[in-house]
Amino acid sequence: MNGASALRTRVYIDGYNLYFGCLKGTRYKWLDPLNLFKQHIIPSSMPPGLTSVLLPLSIKYFTARIVESAAKAVDSVSCQARYHTALRKLYPGQIELIEGYYSVTKQHARIVGGGKWPRDCEEILVWKLEEKQSDVNLALQTYHDAVSGDVDQVIIVTNDTDIAPALNLIRAHTDVIIGLVIPTRPSMRKANTELADQAHWVRNQIAEYELANSQLPRVIPGRKPTLKPLSWYARPDLLEKVLDAAVPILGTSGKAFKWMEDDNPYLDGQAPVNLIDTDEGAAKVLAYIAKYVADRGETNN
Repeated sequence: MNGASALRTRVYIDGYNLYFGCLKGTRYKWLDPLNLFKQHIIPSSMPPGLTSVLLPLSIKYFTARIVESAAKAVDSVSCQARYHTALRKLYPGQIELIEGYYSVTKQHARIVGGGKWPRDCEEILVWKLEEKQSDVNLALQTYHDAVSGDVDQVIIVTNDTDIAPALNLIRAHTDVIIGLVIPTRPSMRKANTELADQAHWVRNQIAEYELANSQLPRVIPGRKPTLKPLSWYARPDLLEKVLDAAVPILGTSGKAFKWMEDDNPYLDGQAPVNLIDTDEGAAKVLAYIAKYVADRGETNN
């Protein structure tokens, strides 16, 4: 590795950690990970004197398909599948999805209570949902790329200490730089020291503005376009109300979305889609639509 050259870099994302650390319950689930790292994380995180260049295969994204019987929402399976399709369509050869699987099993567990030792507590039968192979796949892929000379720098996106032994081996047997990004929003959780101790540099959080500025296009074109799920907006209930009001005027939901995504001079220059995250903002949009309909009616008369 030439210290004066840009480090050949690849990003390894633990999808489970990223989702539950940064995205769950937010409007940022339709995330563009390549843009996030290329435009935000890497430029702001590299230590002084080091520069990097992303390899053609820039990101290895480790995930598992949700099991329908254990999904928390009725559309969880279809939404995840749509997101994975969007990444494959938009970034062929740049983002690789490497899938493990979810295991749903029955097992006995002991109830905590009464200050008793676990052996003395009541035992019950529970469902256990586990993501399998993702952490193992991430560890093996990262180590393989490091020892084979494919990379000068690996950026690991996780807070799972299961990856620590692989990082230890990379430090012991290669000169590869290890960057660690903890997938969490500000003040949510700290980096596990077992991981941080193995890294050459650590990014302890991902800012909200970085997530907001790294979203996929609403529509990914193709023979069959892939659309951002409606339930992945911040307030699907408010979005539905605005669509119900706008579609009869504009004709189709596609035209309604195009209108919502454009800055509107009658809404203080803001795009309607950015206002419908709150009741107050949605009320302004709906009031504008109602006024438009009323004014048009007066004109027609």
